[in-house]
This record gives sequence, structure tokens and C-alpha cells, in this order.
Amino acid sequence: MRRRKAKKITILPDPRFNEVLVTKFVNNLMFDGKKNLAFKIFYEAIDIVESKVEDTPGLDVFKKGLDNVTPSVEVRSRRVGGATFQIPTPVREERKQSLAMKWMITYSRKRNEKTMAAKLAAEFIASSKEEGAAYKKKEDTLRMAEANKAFSHFRF
Repeated sequence: MRRRKAKKITILPDPRFNEVLVTKFVNNLMFDGKKNLAFKIFYEAIDIVESKVEDTPGLDVFKKGLDNVTPSVEVRSRRVGGATFQIPTPVREERKQSLAMKWMITYSRKRNEKTMAAKLAAEFIASSKEEGAAYKKKEDTLRMAEANKAFSHFRF
């Protein structure tokens, strides 16, 4: 590598649950540096989840949903002799987490509920039950990797 390795930025835990994972999710959710608004939306979504799902804390539903959406393999394009192959590769731990968060946020924004908090809550609940668009995206990624398993010898 020509350049030095980038420094890791330490992310502080959120004020309500004292979790770094929540802060990472809120950082992905945030628009235009409006972190307070993003925290408010996330906490409201957790409250909605707690009201809809009995006997489980909202944070546990969120974590379970995030685990269900987390991919283990992905396909990467690689040119070999003039042809482009989709090569399945395992995903690094940090990338797994960030992909899962981005997918959840993207597909919750496309939902039809009224507020963003309601959209997020519905996506949390759906992904914890192994359904919803973000979970489907993970399944499609796995299926694509499975279909292109024959090209895995091109990986280096």
C-alpha cells in the first residue's frame, strides 16, 4: 500500500442505551449533520417497536433484525481475460455491519408509513421476523453468490 493506513475513529455510545451500535446506525440515518433529529427518530422508532411487540425490548428487536439482515458473502466484479465475472467473496466484519445498516435505512425510507420513525419501526419488526425488503436483499445477495460459486477460484 502506498499510503499510510487510516486512523480508526472511536464512536461514542448513545445516551439512552449506552450502545455504540445505535450511534453507528444513527450516523447512517443522519441527513445534513442533524444528529439530534436522527436520534429522536431512532428513539421514537424503538418506542413504537416496544408498543407493537410485547415481552421483548425494542433494542433487542433492532439487534435481532440487524443480525438477520447482515450478509456473510457478497459478489464482486472481476475482469478475467476480457470477460467480467461475479466472484463471491466473504465480507469483512465492519462492512457486514455497515451494509446491514444501509440496507435497513434504504428500504425503510421506501416504505409507505407516515413518519420516518414508523417506517424504521416497521422495518425493524419485519427484519426481526426474517421478512421485509432488507432481508430480501440479503437473501438475493446470498443467492447470487451461490449461483456464481463456480467462479470462486478467480478470487485471490
